Amino acid sequence: MGVVPDEGKSLPPPGIVNRNSVWLSGVGWVSALLHNAMNHRPPLKSGVHRQFLMATVGWFLGYHITKYENYIYAKLDRDMNEYVKLHPERFEQKEKKTFAEIVEPFHPVR
Repeated sequence: MGVVPDEGKSLPPPGIVNRNSVWLSGVGWVSALLHNAMNHRPPLKSGVHRQFLMATVGWFLGYHITKYENYIYAKLDRDMNEYVKLHPERFEQKEKKTFAEIVEPFHPVR
């Protein structure tokens, strides 16, 4: 089943590059660098395989967090639209005004 329920499977997948993936891959990479620094190893040169692994795990988690986030927002939008359809008296349409009706007439001062 995973994190996203079956009704969320119909949503389009998020992009491979999204803010959560980039952010969490950076956090994973920096955590590997900090681990190297705390163990008195050269931070950038040693454990490159661990740096790559932590960045990849962060990217994977960010992708799935974005997928879950999209599902939650779609569910909230669906519920809100359903409520608006059930209670149209609370959401009456305002009359449409043109921009010229809203602003005051312009009189240049010279």
